[in-house]
Amino acid sequence: MSVNQQAHTGPPYGRPQPGYQGYQQPAYGGQPLPGVPQLQYGAYNGPMPGYQQPAPPQGYFPSLGFPSKGSPVSLNSDTSSLAPNFIGSLRASSTSGASLPSDHLTYNPFGQGDVQNGIPASAAPVQRPPASQPYLPGSASMPVTQTPTFQQYGPPPASVQQLTNHMAGMTVGITAASAPPPAGLGYGTPRPPTMPGPPLPGQTAAGPPVSQPNHVFSPPPPSPMAGPQPGPPMSGLHGPPLPTHPPQPGYQMQQNGSFGQVRGPQPNYGGTYPGTPSYGSQPGPPPPPKRLDPDSIPSPIQVIEDDRNNCGSEPFVTGVRGQVPPLVTTDFLVKDQGNASPRYIRCTSYNIPCTSDMAKQSQVPLAAVIKPLATLRPEETLPYLVDHGESGPVRCNRCKAYMCPFMQFIEGGRRFQCCFCSCVTEVPPHYFQHLDHTGKRVDFYDRPELSLGSYEFLATVDYCKNNKFPSPPAFIFMIDVSYNAVKSGLVRLICEELKSLLDYLPREGNMEESAIRVGFVTYNKVLHFYNVKSSLAQPQMMVVSDVADMFVPLLDGFLVNVNESRTVIASLLDQIPEMFADTRETETVFAPVIQAGLEALKAAECAGKLFIFHTSLPIAEAPGKLKNRDDKKLINTDKEKTLFQPQTSFYNNLAKDCVTQGCCVDLFLFPNQYLDVATLGVVTYQTGGSIYKYAYFQLETDQDRFLNDLRRDVQKEVGFDAVMRVRTSTGIRATDFFGAFYMSNTTDVEMAGLDCDKTITVEFKHDDKLSEDSGALLQCALLYTSCAGQRRLRIHNLSLNCCTQLADLYRNCETDTLINYLAKYAYRGVLSSPVKAVRDALINQCAQILACYRKNCASPSSAGQLILPECMKLLPVYLNCVLKSDVLQPGLEVTTDDRAYIRQLVTSMDVAETNVFFYPRLLPLTKADVDSDSLPAAIRNSEERLSKGDIYLLENGLNIFVWVGVNVQQSLIQNLFGVSSFSQISNGLSTLPILENPFSKKVRSIIDMLQMQRSRYMKLIIVKQEDKLEMLFKHFLVEDKSLSGGASYVDFLCHMHKEIRQLLS
Repeated sequence: MSVNQQAHTGPPYGRPQPGYQGYQQPAYGGQPLPGVPQLQYGAYNGPMPGYQQPAPPQGYFPSLGFPSKGSPVSLNSDTSSLAPNFIGSLRASSTSGASLPSDHLTYNPFGQGDVQNGIPASAAPVQRPPASQPYLPGSASMPVTQTPTFQQYGPPPASVQQLTNHMAGMTVGITAASAPPPAGLGYGTPRPPTMPGPPLPGQTAAGPPVSQPNHVFSPPPPSPMAGPQPGPPMSGLHGPPLPTHPPQPGYQMQQNGSFGQVRGPQPNYGGTYPGTPSYGSQPGPPPPPKRLDPDSIPSPIQVIEDDRNNCGSEPFVTGVRGQVPPLVTTDFLVKDQGNASPRYIRCTSYNIPCTSDMAKQSQVPLAAVIKPLATLRPEETLPYLVDHGESGPVRCNRCKAYMCPFMQFIEGGRRFQCCFCSCVTEVPPHYFQHLDHTGKRVDFYDRPELSLGSYEFLATVDYCKNNKFPSPPAFIFMIDVSYNAVKSGLVRLICEELKSLLDYLPREGNMEESAIRVGFVTYNKVLHFYNVKSSLAQPQMMVVSDVADMFVPLLDGFLVNVNESRTVIASLLDQIPEMFADTRETETVFAPVIQAGLEALKAAECAGKLFIFHTSLPIAEAPGKLKNRDDKKLINTDKEKTLFQPQTSFYNNLAKDCVTQGCCVDLFLFPNQYLDVATLGVVTYQTGGSIYKYAYFQLETDQDRFLNDLRRDVQKEVGFDAVMRVRTSTGIRATDFFGAFYMSNTTDVEMAGLDCDKTITVEFKHDDKLSEDSGALLQCALLYTSCAGQRRLRIHNLSLNCCTQLADLYRNCETDTLINYLAKYAYRGVLSSPVKAVRDALINQCAQILACYRKNCASPSSAGQLILPECMKLLPVYLNCVLKSDVLQPGLEVTTDDRAYIRQLVTSMDVAETNVFFYPRLLPLTKADVDSDSLPAAIRNSEERLSKGDIYLLENGLNIFVWVGVNVQQSLIQNLFGVSSFSQISNGLSTLPILENPFSKKVRSIIDMLQMQRSRYMKLIIVKQEDKLEMLFKHFLVEDKSLSGGASYVDFLCHMHKEIRQLLS
């Protein structure tokens, strides 16, 4: 199947579904807010990794599930010579590669009750009676809480009549696509909850059942084969083609929301008629104003499932230039044959415009999300380490690019031409090798740097600070021993854990023990340093009370080898909780703590990491002292941006000093009130460190999460004193960077520490023309010190295609990566612009991307159709999730600290993490097969997909919710929770009880599997239906309208359509 056929999903954004009056939603680290009962819960929206859509066999077009009227609709994923990915009504059956008449190709995604959510249409379509099918008001049940008014975007139209006129023509076409929204798209009058009743004449049984409250629709049963069968590809159900209608790219939905032949006047062909009949004049009971059927618009679950079925079984071989990898939600194996694995680099597009004019026209950002130290699957090979001895790696004389598979050897192998700048360089004598008859070196396959996309070089002394090889790094543990930290049991917990954790410090593959040395500091208003030299019988404490001029009172004995000083360290960790057990000191300092760690590393002449465990706003008299500036009144004003900015420049300067020394800061926060994460996080952020937040920390509920995070943070692979540079071939250059790092010039990304979870996002702009023949190249070079003190260079290379046709650009985009970039761009924007301006800019850019596609790549069709490129059909749903995220549209219950915390987290997330963060994964646990290892099939993030009789799990990378419906069978409750009834389930559980029955084992194994996939330990929150915690859970049902004003997916799609039409007109 051609690469171009992959439909790419993007990560969606969760939106807040606000709570009842007065109900407060807990903070992000999963912590409650002040004055909230101590039910621990985490709050955050997440993307939805994990399900791919089955792909059809070669030559068939994956059906998008958007029926157009009358004739079969099919999605052409570009196997033919058409405009990319067009879905259309095809009359004849298509064969692989046949080019179809362009005027047939549209795709009408908005058929009410007509589309199967995610299951390809079976070969035998369900025949519909020719009569028009009246719309059943209940057929897409909508939660009562959700008024379909279109909040954020201006006042609703003056009357339903106007709306009808506006929406009349809208059909969604995924070009693959087009479909008209039914009139009165849920804007004006909220629709009544449900109107159950017998099907009206002509209603097919195959559509979703009339909704009962909270009913989950099961789509019509799929045919036994996974993909469409021979014959015309179809989407959804169809009736006979409309004989009267000439082939036209997407039939609009009729006013009465029905398909098949028209019963009465049919106002919305082509455009609106002035005298649209009123609802009352239609046959059947007068239906209320309608909204689009959610089943008829692009489904993330379906796209994910299709990609899984298409790409999950074969290894992804990286030998071909510009091939789009499987989605991040697909589990696949990578074979490096000359380009870096998508685990290391993912791009927004794998086919980039040849000119800057074309790039500007499309508005598609050209960006790469790079994760230089990413963890690979166990079956994949780690990058080989190449040692060229004292001469070091072979590089281009002019641009200094490193030897890679794209360099061209000439003159019998004596010189090589650089693939980045075209300069010719002599091959050093020791590196010379003859060429074979194809011009390849004879040792091509013996040298990783000539045959692989990713590899490492051992760096020579020239690559080291002060021309001196580095010492192994150090870890310094700095523990807040103020009243809050001691009273909550935190200090004792940390000390107990460190006793065993110090045996698991990171080490090089073959080393017996870690080379990392450790040191210990405790602090409140003053700092206490400890001498734990191996020759001492007991540790010695030294107090520095002059915090205004920080220095380290001892050199020898502060940083030690764990094995040598084991007994002294154990004794210290036993004594610390006792020493401070009766403390009454509530005030803390913060900046001097970082300064102390920095001075200690300077004195030891090594890089390293500070692990700081901190509980409160640093108000004690000292450098970096802060005041409480939390002010909710600034939200939605021009001053809102100050909430995300640090309140003093002191920490920026401190961060710069830390980066120079290679001092990385990881911060564990345990706040009971405002802590100013925006300011405290500055040093962590700019040194490449990580922040963890546990609001209202309670030992019994938060201990597991904290200890798991700490263990992983201490043990994970990390490089120190890192510098990264991205080189590109002539024509484009790296212009902008996003992530947790510091930059002192325009090209070098500097990080005191870089771990295996951190990504750097790089945007490229044209500075010249590119050529289709040579394509474009990226080379990411990371210079770092390993945990054993070895200086290394890690190189990742990637080759991309270049195009002169916009259609080729749109056919090779990856929505997940695009959303990752757009979220980071927006989250940086809030530092300098009003949040509303940032939101509007996002909507505008996406409307321009889709309008350019519509204008230049889609077949001509009525303006009433919304036409989306196949691999961007999820852009609207995912973009809406970003817009509704708590950074860009906070609910009242979201704290300022939560927003700053999430902003920093997302900025260094990889594509898989933003995917599940913005569009969480929702699994029906009651549908899990207890005898298999597989996960149950995910469902869409909407309340109308939930059934009262089932139990669901929702995860977003920070939290796991287990939602229990009120009508769940007693036996299931007994098996999972060990209690006999719904009312006895405790909300306070932070883990599920270990019960010996198949259902309990299966659910716990699913949770363990999900925890393993995420970089942070997710907080488990049990939510009972109709309980107050349910409002928090609904915040993550991102396809629904949110209480903080975020639009539902259906409404946002209509809004995007309106924006696109305005741009086109």
